[in-house]
Amino acid sequence: MNIAVVGTGYVGLVTGTCLAETGNSVICVDIDEEKVKKMQDGIVPIYEPGLEVLFERNIKQDRLHFTTDLKKAVAASQIIFLALPTPPGEDGSADLSYVLGVANELGSMIDEYKIIIDKSTVPVGTAEKVHAAVAANAKVEFDIVSNPEFLREGFAVEDFMKPDRIVIGTSSDRAIEVLDELYQPYVRQGNPIIFMDEKSAELTKYAANAFLATKITFMNEIANLCEKVGANVDMVRIGIGSDNRIGKRFLFPGIGYGGSCFPKDVQAIVRSAHESAMELNILNAVMQVNEKQKTIHVRRLKEYFGGSLKGKKIALWGLAFKPNTDDIREAPALYIIDSLINEGATVSAYDPEAMNNVKSVIGDKISYGENQYDVLKEADALVVATEWSVFRTPDFDKMRTLMNKDVIFDGRNLYDLEHIKERGFEYFSIGRP
Repeated sequence: MNIAVVGTGYVGLVTGTCLAETGNSVICVDIDEEKVKKMQDGIVPIYEPGLEVLFERNIKQDRLHFTTDLKKAVAASQIIFLALPTPPGEDGSADLSYVLGVANELGSMIDEYKIIIDKSTVPVGTAEKVHAAVAANAKVEFDIVSNPEFLREGFAVEDFMKPDRIVIGTSSDRAIEVLDELYQPYVRQGNPIIFMDEKSAELTKYAANAFLATKITFMNEIANLCEKVGANVDMVRIGIGSDNRIGKRFLFPGIGYGGSCFPKDVQAIVRSAHESAMELNILNAVMQVNEKQKTIHVRRLKEYFGGSLKGKKIALWGLAFKPNTDDIREAPALYIIDSLINEGATVSAYDPEAMNNVKSVIGDKISYGENQYDVLKEADALVVATEWSVFRTPDFDKMRTLMNKDVIFDGRNLYDLEHIKERGFEYFSIGRP
């Protein structure tokens, strides 16, 4: 099939590349001329494991193309995916200006039947708004479909190629037939393509992310309780995770969720409910708890150093909101950095992939290391903010020779309690003695 993907962020680029991988001809559209030129030259603009191989292969085999010309891409395509940003506004609601802006343009561009698909995460009722925006200028038939993505950064290629499920919201039999054919190569193992109405599809995405955010936050609350009563959250996690009604995933405590999805999607569904004269009290609490959890180790550091961090050098391992990505949106590390600086500390940080992104946001407010050991020189403490594999088995003896004080504040529970004690470190983790 001939497909256009409008927007080349994480979702758009992974979607376009993976659709090309099953033989479709895909044109990815972006307004950023420099970014498009780099992609045309074979440069992947984001870090996502497994993407580069597919990206290069499909460019080479002439199935994946990039342009700034929306009209050209629309003319060549039967299916048009909208993978545009929907950032939170000041009130937490999703900003639909990018999506509706493109929809307004599409109406005058289509000269035959097209399927226009909302791939972006959007509030309930957006499909109707997109339909109205396109219809204002369209003279031919078209269908608007809600097809939310369920891609985990760091596993996005795997999630697209072998999805747990595919959710498609449409009332059009014509669109159902086309999209069923499009997605069949991805569900050969029997996972379902679930067809539903547009509003239900839109809410499904928000509900899924809100539930996972709640699960993470619940475990963080339990971890904090464990510390108060002398229990070990690792044991509690195993105990409840073996219950198949609960499951093992998303039960690891830490310093809160971040990224491009959970924070904004929880805000957006809360705002959407508020506009419908309803309060989602559980999710309001989730947001409050998560905000506090991000800087829990800053408060512990301050207590450890007698109430003041002024003049202290804090080493920070990890800047991305999770491992295997360079995404720093709503990363707990950024909140930690801001709090430490406000307390008068200096920060030296290392991340395998995300340092350039952090530099573009905060510049030289902190220093950056060439590797994880660089940042430990004369550090008064180490804070672990992201669970990159490279941090899991460090040279503890080398660390002790570099640091002023042998103390670790671990936000991801990377190390065994007995092992770290044998290495001579004071160790503060989440929910463990």
